[in-house]
Amino acid sequence: MAEPVFKDMLVLELASVLAGPSVGQFFAELGATVVKLENAATGGDVTRSWKLAGEQARGGVSAYFSAANWGKLSVGLDITQPHALQAVHKLAAKADVIIASYKPGDAEKLQVDYHTLAQLNPRLVYGHITGYGLEDQRAGYDAVVQAESGFMHMNGSPDGPPTKMPVALVDLLAAHQLKEGILTALIQRGCTGKGSYVQVSLFDAAVSALANQGTNYLVAGHNPQRMGSEHPNIVPYGSVYTCKDGLQLVLAIGDDRQFKRLCRVLGDAALADNPDYATNSARVQHRSAVNQQLKQLIRQQERDGLLRELHRLHVPAGAVNSVPEVFEQPQARRMLLTQPNGPSGIRQVAFVVEGTAAETVTPPPAFAQHQAQVLDNLADTP
Repeated sequence: MAEPVFKDMLVLELASVLAGPSVGQFFAELGATVVKLENAATGGDVTRSWKLAGEQARGGVSAYFSAANWGKLSVGLDITQPHALQAVHKLAAKADVIIASYKPGDAEKLQVDYHTLAQLNPRLVYGHITGYGLEDQRAGYDAVVQAESGFMHMNGSPDGPPTKMPVALVDLLAAHQLKEGILTALIQRGCTGKGSYVQVSLFDAAVSALANQGTNYLVAGHNPQRMGSEHPNIVPYGSVYTCKDGLQLVLAIGDDRQFKRLCRVLGDAALADNPDYATNSARVQHRSAVNQQLKQLIRQQERDGLLRELHRLHVPAGAVNSVPEVFEQPQARRMLLTQPNGPSGIRQVAFVVEGTAAETVTPPPAFAQHQAQVLDNLADTP
């Protein structure tokens, strides 16, 4: 029978908020034992207190904390105290992976840095998220790095202000980079028997994700500006249109054949033969006119019927869904983590590896819920 891929792995999470904890949940979903160390002096991970207005009167784990903490064992310790630090060192000596999110220099002060812990465990893979790299002492905050890395400048309406993404995009990008780095280090350890130090910064992860917008500047000298949901290189791509019934859809036309089929479905096949619209290069030059023509044609259509026909002809298009509408879709439902008589969560693992079992993941823990379980196990360790 297939087993979870990391069933024998111990991960010690010395991280809070979203980036590091989402990496911890990733390993938990794949079968690892993940011990989340929370600061007893402050009441644990700060996101436990980040509640929506509607959550304030309700007890239990916050929605934000639930975003990245399924499947973990929670221990509350103040590692400035010698007995607590000793417990962490014992855990580190047994761990395969540590996930940390300390500012540069803080882990060294607390004696939980890679150099210190690797003396106890040479096979340790230590993943460290910083804000700006080891040479910069600033703490990293997603919104600030979104601004500093160009994302806010590019995001929003042309006549509106720079706009932050509605999720902590940079935290999530850094988390993915750290996962990749840790997995690479684990492969390396399998060859050499030695652990290693893996470091990623929020800023580096953000710059790496500038993708075509970054190379539009580096290669073509183009300074990306706010375009709403429009695409600088492709038309219509990301464009949003309102249908006859008031519902909205988005188009993502990647080539000229798709544009021809779109025009045919909309009842104006000749539009695709117009020299101003026939090629993507021409459509980029005549963006406003293309959008105006499509806006008028799409306004005459009911959304669901139009989407069915576009999908049948393999024309990339989709409904603009609210979050509740997202979770009505079967593809989204399979991404849920569930618990009896409790709210669902969202999986960090969005891939399937053939030959491994899906892991049953426990709900987000209460603060220090597993204190006795974890510390009693340490007491039994020589």
